[in-house]
Amino acid sequence: MNKFWKWVRNKAPDGEDPDFAARTLFLNGTIASESWFDDDVTPALFKSDLDSGKGPITLWINSPGGDVCAAAQIYNMLLSYDGKVTVKIDGLAASAASVIAMAGDEVLVSPVSMLMIHNPSTMAMGDKDDLAQAISMLDSVKDSILNAYVKKTGLSKNKLSKLMDDETWMDASKAVELHFADRVMKRPDLYHSEQEEKTVETEEETDPEEGTQESKSGEDTSEKIPDKTGTEESHDKIGTGFLYSSRQMAAAFTNKVKEHYKVKNKAQDGPDAESKVEEGRSVDALMDRLNLLHTMM
Repeated sequence: MNKFWKWVRNKAPDGEDPDFAARTLFLNGTIASESWFDDDVTPALFKSDLDSGKGPITLWINSPGGDVCAAAQIYNMLLSYDGKVTVKIDGLAASAASVIAMAGDEVLVSPVSMLMIHNPSTMAMGDKDDLAQAISMLDSVKDSILNAYVKKTGLSKNKLSKLMDDETWMDASKAVELHFADRVMKRPDLYHSEQEEKTVETEEETDPEEGTQESKSGEDTSEKIPDKTGTEESHDKIGTGFLYSSRQMAAAFTNKVKEHYKVKNKAQDGPDAESKVEEGRSVDALMDRLNLLHTMM
């Protein structure tokens, strides 16, 4: 079976129970590229891997999404896990992958990562009753996704629903601003080449001085911004976030095209309107030409 996840168990400190060692979970590529829905094997296998340890988990996500049913179950499994779950988005968390990200006790985003949310989709065929049932199913799926977003962000369902309708893309700063993430990662947060990708037998000790720049400098690089509950909370400094909506961009492009090719009304443009109209053949002249061609055929 080609699994879409990969676990790495880190070495437990001397004298501690190996079952409580920190673990790393990588979700790369499409979620559930093989069967998950109506499948008893894949969900059970993921759950077995998850429950094989009891320590904290770091989940790295770089995925365009995939099976929303798989994402929902993985979200619930991570949410009910006893240990701390830290989510790190180092590339893309789109569609169903963004739902899984919401299960983290803490969600970190790389400065160059993106997060995307949109409405669920499916393929359906049949009569009007079949299609109506498919629409109802999609509405229910959207409601379930909204519950995950509301729980994490504290935003209203109406606002989040609009963001999903518009297929919204967020950069790291905007994801933090809208509380889909808690903070933007720094260099120590991104360091996992040795500790999190090697097996226990070949793992090397990390430099104890790594990631201590903040304490050495003595400077506070955080600022107070209101959190989703209205109180103040320390976050990394963030700039103006970037948010892209495919629907709004399409509408803006359509309006520009309409404006460019709009025919001016002489009555509205005043007495000099005739001089502003681009030169060309009149409609009557074109009709006469078409009639002539028609009689010649």
